[in-house]
Order: sequence, then C-alpha cells, then structure tokens
Amino acid sequence: MSGGGPGGRALAVVDIDGVLADVRHRLHHLSGRRRDWAAFFAAAPDDAVLPEGRSEIERALSEGLGLVYLTGRPERCRASTINWLREHGFPSAPLRMRPEHDRRPAREFKVEALHEIASSGTIARVIDDDDAVVTAVASAGFPVVHAEWMHSATAEAEALGSAQERLGRT
Repeated sequence: MSGGGPGGRALAVVDIDGVLADVRHRLHHLSGRRRDWAAFFAAAPDDAVLPEGRSEIERALSEGLGLVYLTGRPERCRASTINWLREHGFPSAPLRMRPEHDRRPAREFKVEALHEIASSGTIARVIDDDDAVVTAVASAGFPVVHAEWMHSATAEAEALGSAQERLGRT
C-alpha cells in the first residue's frame, strides 16, 4: 500500500450510514418480514449528521489525510448522497458506492473496494460502524476505527446489521 491518494496524501476511507449519517429514523423500513428498500433509501436525505463522524472527518483533514467515502448504498443513490454530503458541509471527495445488484455482504464488498483503493494510495485508516466490516477490514491488514457512536441494542439496529451482512443491501 504505497503511494498516496488524492494529491499524493494518505487516505481516510469513511463509511456514511451509521458513521456520518444518523439512519435511525429510517431503520423501521427494514424491520419485520417485508423490507421496504425504496422507502429506506428515499428517506436518506433526511438523515441528521452524527457529530462524532464529523469529528473524525475533521481529525483526518487536520492530519493531512485525503478522503474517500465508501458506502454500501447502491449506485442509484449517488446524487442524493452527494447532495446530502454537500448540504451538511462535508468535503468533496471520491465516493465509492455498491454497484447495482451486488448483494454480497458489506464486508466482502468493502474489503474488495479497499484493495482497489489501496492499489493507488496508502490507506491510513478506515472508519466503519459495521462489526463484521471492521473485523474483515482489520483481517485484511487495513487500520480501522470502529465507529460505535450510533450502536444500540434495538431491533432497528439489528435490522441494519442484517441488511449490511446477510442481505447485502447497504
């Protein structure tokens, strides 16, 4: 993992849902037997900012790191995701999203994406909230920060975990 990212800088690779964006208001769309993915993603523009996530971005920038956003959101959410980041004052940076119809667990999608990102630059740290992603990222040899600031033992949080890992949807 040599070289640098944008501008020759090492990179912080940052997840969005559960790290920067508070998704709790829309998790009910994933609870129960029938999951309403369209409603779940349609509500994303209404996400509040998680202040701990903003602090991680500020810390990375103060350390001179470049940014890459890496999300399990599907590619069809690109415009709304870019708008959300811009509207909430997050820096412009490359945005890597899950390809349409990719239903692999988030840990598989993200580790593959990290290897691709690392082929053109040094990854200084990955910031993610998903326990399985954090474990897989660390096992793949990338430095990782476990973003636990949104975790709770609610059924809705379990729904997000299922969506990320078992269903390969976010």
